Amino acid sequence: MSKSPIITRISLTSYRFPLENIATDLAFAAGPFYQPGARSYRTVLAIQIYTDAGVTGEYICGTPATSEQIQMWAPFLIGRNALDRELFYRQAKMILRKHDRMGIGPIDITLWDLAGKLFDAPIYRLLGGYREKFPCYASTYHADRAPDGLSSPEAYADFAEQCLELGYKGFKIHSWADAPIEREIETVNAVGRRVGGKMALMTDPCCVYDTYGDALRVGLACDDNEFFWYEDPLNDGGVSLQAHRRLRQSLKTPLLQGEHVHMVEGHVDMAVAEATDFWRADPEYDGGITGVMKIAHAAEGFGMDVELHIAGPAQRHCMAAMRNSNFYEMGLVHPKLGSVSRLPVYIDGYADGLDAIDSDGCVSVPQGPGLGVEYDWDGLAKYREGEIVIE
Repeated sequence: MSKSPIITRISLTSYRFPLENIATDLAFAAGPFYQPGARSYRTVLAIQIYTDAGVTGEYICGTPATSEQIQMWAPFLIGRNALDRELFYRQAKMILRKHDRMGIGPIDITLWDLAGKLFDAPIYRLLGGYREKFPCYASTYHADRAPDGLSSPEAYADFAEQCLELGYKGFKIHSWADAPIEREIETVNAVGRRVGGKMALMTDPCCVYDTYGDALRVGLACDDNEFFWYEDPLNDGGVSLQAHRRLRQSLKTPLLQGEHVHMVEGHVDMAVAEATDFWRADPEYDGGITGVMKIAHAAEGFGMDVELHIAGPAQRHCMAAMRNSNFYEMGLVHPKLGSVSRLPVYIDGYADGLDAIDSDGCVSVPQGPGLGVEYDWDGLAKYREGEIVIE
């Protein structure tokens, strides 16, 4: 490399994809669910960072709501060395101090892709490789109404058994948002009866339980069934240190918290407060790959593990460079959706989905330069909604 790569332009392009047989109903479920005949849409944000060295960083982000925050701080990058990620991380934290700072992550991931391409190496090698494959748990769609879907405790148990047969090492329930607490408890019990002791079990109510009592009752059911972790039960948005400390003291099942507490400082505060057993991190939510590795190293100092949120190439590279992480979250998956919910963004065979694991129940880190994935820019064109250019 003869000179530093200087950033000349950043493009933010939005794409909107139709999703068949997937619905959303904010009064019923905390997230998407299976509904035959339904059509919904998902928007993503494609980021491309161009340099005068002819190397371009690319990343397609699943949280397009970050676009406005990106526009607030990305102009700082223009004319600067594309390798100055720590400087950019610091400056973005200051600029976005009145916001949740989720606009940092997607740009940082794109910069890591650029660096990997510049040095002709996969990101996890630049970070310091630890492993190349990792075990997966199946992370379900939210409960639905369809008789042939995830519409009953026994349906969840059936799907858990199917995932076990496919080779998954763990299974996580995303359940109802409006169900009686007794159904939540029975879902935990049904899955525990069917596959308990055969795979690691988790449940994530997505912050829907209104009372400490309800959260405690479900947690005690997790205790009875020896669940591996209990995630985000309380209707506090997943951020109360005191409430989760009290809940943790009342249960045997480890708590996993931190999806909604962004950046390394908040995660450390939660650990110091003894409000969680496992840490949660996401490259898009927590300051990118730079931020996630800070979190992983901080957790290591506490002797604690970090579980990465949801699937994606950035998550794979982080996990490949981390010692203290147990499972890759394959989600969201459903017995009737298969690969239907996959977005057509890759051209090189990269995939996350129910059938994406190998015979050992694992996935591998991409080996190409940068993120190691190739986007289908020509195929994406028909889904394009608009573009913003920063220069």
